[in-house]
Amino acid sequence: MREVIFDTETTGLDPRTGDRMVEIGCIEMVDRVETGRTFHAYFNPERDMPIEAERVHGLSAEFLATKPRFAELADELLAFLGDSLLVAHNAGFDFGFLNAELERIGRAPIAAERMVDTVALARKKHPGAKNSLDALCTRYGIDRSHRVKHGALLDAELLAQVYVELTGGRQIGLGLAERETAAALPATAITATGTAPAERPVRPPRPHAPSAAELERHSAFVAGIENAIWTR
Repeated sequence: MREVIFDTETTGLDPRTGDRMVEIGCIEMVDRVETGRTFHAYFNPERDMPIEAERVHGLSAEFLATKPRFAELADELLAFLGDSLLVAHNAGFDFGFLNAELERIGRAPIAAERMVDTVALARKKHPGAKNSLDALCTRYGIDRSHRVKHGALLDAELLAQVYVELTGGRQIGLGLAERETAAALPATAITATGTAPAERPVRPPRPHAPSAAELERHSAFVAGIENAIWTR
């Protein structure tokens, strides 16, 4: 199953009041394993950058002024997204901005049915706990020391690791690998660990019957037992 983990950076909180998407980062996963394929782009928002937003992601209006407009990269982005499920943290926010940009250029919005919200998954799995991306990275031991400021591709990379933990953890792949190893071996050669046993030399059978002297000593011992239950 193909899924795309993505994150956005914006000029503010609400596309309905003129805020724009300025960065998107996407990570491709197949069967919850990263394939190495990514999509990353900065966009010229054609407006100013509020200082509050710049403090979060570090993207200035001067830097973004030289970047392409969303319309110039929309086809490339949509081709990467395909018809896959789209996973985001607080996905309603990112979907809102992505669909606002698509609407702005006359393109169809992405259906809400394709949205997977990791905040909702985290609240279900860890009710009452903090479920920010930073908190989840801490909970699952994911290194985020290189995350000085928010960045769409960096946050998508961290979220991909969090998503694996929220949906079963890394042991999913380990179990599958063991089953595949076992399937590749003959049924008679499989041990409890799923691997073929080492070759062992064939030894001739050893006799285990008691000798005549042993039988005689046993009879003498039994005869000396007083009040034996088998004589009652």
